[in-house]
Amino acid sequence: MKDVYIADAVRTPIGRYGGALASVRPDDLAAGVVRALLDRSPGLDPARIDDVVLGAANGAGEDNRNVGRMAALLAGLPVTVPGATVNRLCASGLEAVIQAARAVAVGDASLVVAGGVESMSRAPWVLPKPERAYPRGHEQLHSTTLGWRLVNPRMPDRWTVSLGEATEALAARYGVTREAQDEYAARSHRLADQAWRTGALEAETALVEGSDLTGDESIRPDTSPQGLARLRPAFTAEGTITAGNSSPLNDGAAALLVTDAEGLAEHGLRPLARVVSTGVAGVDPVSFGIGPVHAVAKALDRAKLSLGDLATVELNEAFAAQVLACMAEWPGLDPELVNPAGGAIAIGHPLGCSGARLAGTLAHRLSRTGGYGVATLCIGVGQGLALVLEGTGSTEGTEGTS
Repeated sequence: MKDVYIADAVRTPIGRYGGALASVRPDDLAAGVVRALLDRSPGLDPARIDDVVLGAANGAGEDNRNVGRMAALLAGLPVTVPGATVNRLCASGLEAVIQAARAVAVGDASLVVAGGVESMSRAPWVLPKPERAYPRGHEQLHSTTLGWRLVNPRMPDRWTVSLGEATEALAARYGVTREAQDEYAARSHRLADQAWRTGALEAETALVEGSDLTGDESIRPDTSPQGLARLRPAFTAEGTITAGNSSPLNDGAAALLVTDAEGLAEHGLRPLARVVSTGVAGVDPVSFGIGPVHAVAKALDRAKLSLGDLATVELNEAFAAQVLACMAEWPGLDPELVNPAGGAIAIGHPLGCSGARLAGTLAHRLSRTGGYGVATLCIGVGQGLALVLEGTGSTEGTEGTS
């Protein structure tokens, strides 16, 4: 098994639902980050790219027909460069990075572009075909923006509740209070705003052609626990989860350059981080928010590491309650190491993009600090996915890729 490296990573600023990126097609968002990634490595011949792998959670609209291939073509890559699209819902972008790393590790590829994209603003309505021809009644359109639709009646009702309702149950189980959720949400906005103001996110960001968005649009620097406390529960009347302590709906794309030692040398690339191990886990669908705990445990076990060995963690903030529940299962982890530049509550959560954004942010940070880090997400319908990276500043490593 070859060692695998993240040579570079780039993402768009993340747009709000109906906001600055709503007029940009998802295939154009994806093509933009692919092109930006290559422009940042002028010594790289695009024809040498073995594959383009992108994650997308929807696939029902303009991201249909294999958005990975569409992005490669729209970015101007040679037609000889293939492309694929993968779907692991919220972790689709990270799944793409992991699949690219596996291909490189086993020698099936030397240079892969991997990432993810989602335009939740442009997610279409879908109209299922009727069970019989020429129906007389009205038909129903279903939104594909988020969550369950066209549910199989054989699926147990408890598994198909909304993500918010499922997280309310998780919060109750772990005793996560409304006050703790609002405090954490305010922290996310504060740290994300600080990261942009200090330039910490500039190296990983490329502007979107035709848009004047220069930062993550959902960040609200004036967010406070006191202000969040005034918001009403979003899912149950007596609940604790609100629009303020949940991730918003967003648009964005991210791409990473995944390669081996030969690829680094041939194209004059300096790695940001090395891929160490991965972990994927399934949990009860209603407990989807705790999925990262099990995935991270697998990834750390394969890397022969513990939580105490980690320098930083990028944990997707689907909900503050979900983050706090995971952290309750990680007593050996310093909470200040989690999302030090803010997370999805502030930055945003464009589903198919988010996993790649987390991996890219992690790789850039570890390139500066060294050490080990984890990128991980919970996944609707009960899964978790994790990736362990080692920064280029670190001198010791774990051989191989899992």
